[in-house]
Amino acid sequence: MDLDPKLLNVITLLIATLIAAKIIATFLIPRSRKRLPPVVNAWPVFGGLFRFLKGPIVMLRQEYPKLGSVFTLNLLNKNITFLIGPEVSAHFFKASESDLSQQEVYQFNVPTFGPGVVFDVDYSVRQEQFRFFTEALRVNKLKGYVDQMVFEAQEYFSKWGESGEVDLKQELERLIILTASGCLLGDEVRNKLFDDVSALFHDLDNGMQPISVIFPYLPIPAHRRRDQARKKLADIFATIINSRKQSGKCENDMLQCFIDSKYKNGRPTTESEVTGLLIAALFAGQHTSSITSTWTGAYLLCNPKHMAAVINEQKDLVNKHGDNVDHDILSEMNVLYRCIKEALRLHPPLIMLLRSSHSDFTVTTKEGKDYDIPKGHIVATSPAFANRLPHVFKDPDTYDPDRYGPGREEDKAAGAFSYISFGGGRHGCLGEPFAYLQIKAIWSHLLRNFELELVSPFPETDWNAMVVGVKGKVMVRYKRKVLQCS
Repeated sequence: MDLDPKLLNVITLLIATLIAAKIIATFLIPRSRKRLPPVVNAWPVFGGLFRFLKGPIVMLRQEYPKLGSVFTLNLLNKNITFLIGPEVSAHFFKASESDLSQQEVYQFNVPTFGPGVVFDVDYSVRQEQFRFFTEALRVNKLKGYVDQMVFEAQEYFSKWGESGEVDLKQELERLIILTASGCLLGDEVRNKLFDDVSALFHDLDNGMQPISVIFPYLPIPAHRRRDQARKKLADIFATIINSRKQSGKCENDMLQCFIDSKYKNGRPTTESEVTGLLIAALFAGQHTSSITSTWTGAYLLCNPKHMAAVINEQKDLVNKHGDNVDHDILSEMNVLYRCIKEALRLHPPLIMLLRSSHSDFTVTTKEGKDYDIPKGHIVATSPAFANRLPHVFKDPDTYDPDRYGPGREEDKAAGAFSYISFGGGRHGCLGEPFAYLQIKAIWSHLLRNFELELVSPFPETDWNAMVVGVKGKVMVRYKRKVLQCS
């Protein structure tokens, strides 16, 4: 039977269209369509949401051996492409903000930090605000902060008895918020308003829930307390700022640095901006320092070799400088530095770093395979996973501070971005020197003045926290040494 001419035309047109589409796919579609990263097997529609929420590190441990250092996870309507290891991470850390942006992926911080600061402003303004942080953390400023750190440690531990048992995690959290109040927020907060401000920061901190990442304005009780605390903190800081300006009083703290900061066009910072920058600084530093101080102590107390090494270093410094501890002396504590750095490698508080891709780019794996990452993907790397890669660090799950010593330097041997606990590149942590000085000030005092013993089991990791830290108590038995040092 003859086909109707109209139907024949339709069939012919359909076949021609399919052939044309095949030709276009073969010759005209960019090569990136052929070299996309492998995709994690996941449910339709929801993608890898359930696996991701269950724990991204668990997912990475399962998929990295199968898929390699570059792969994509479909997450609802988003694609997250992971770059794991120094060989594929250079673009992540070095790309310009116009290519890989922080702003979109960290919008959940805006209700906490407040309007007009950090991730609520365009990149040019954010760069100027980061300049304020840099100026507040220059060496001449850090030297003054160290005096406060040492004073706070002496005062805090003077209240311990001759012997006893304490939860080291809780003790270090309290000490570090006291130190942060003195160095960052100023005497007005440290001496008069500490309890009030500490409670408000607690509500602000608890307002950062896992659900907040996806729905930062969801009307839940934790978010309502967060918003109320943010408003009360703004009122407190406004009063302090106005008082300082009217009296002409000038202090050596980060608050004063932010008050005195000016943008390139000459505009001074506003009260709202100063408050937001202070909150951002405290959030960035408090968790990292308290968590890393605790892990450092737990590892030292379980490793007699490294404990002996840091104690001997303190004895040498006392013989050289007496009981004095200042910025320059803390800078000489290389053995303690390596012990802190190793604890931070094994337990970085921020387990995921994210960017939003605004342009296509290509990465090459250590096996020489090229992958093209499309514009629109969220790009991620994981310090918690990358810091334990066996081809970068020997026996990666072992606490071994000597791996950073002369002759080994494993963090450099595999190239840039092998060690990423503080990020790196364009967005490396500005507070890294402050954090190391603070932890050194605390542990140099403890090592010089106390005999310590871990009496609870070695702590576990609290993977459920937004900033991943130590789970449960870390009980330590202490005994004050007969001959005290500073």
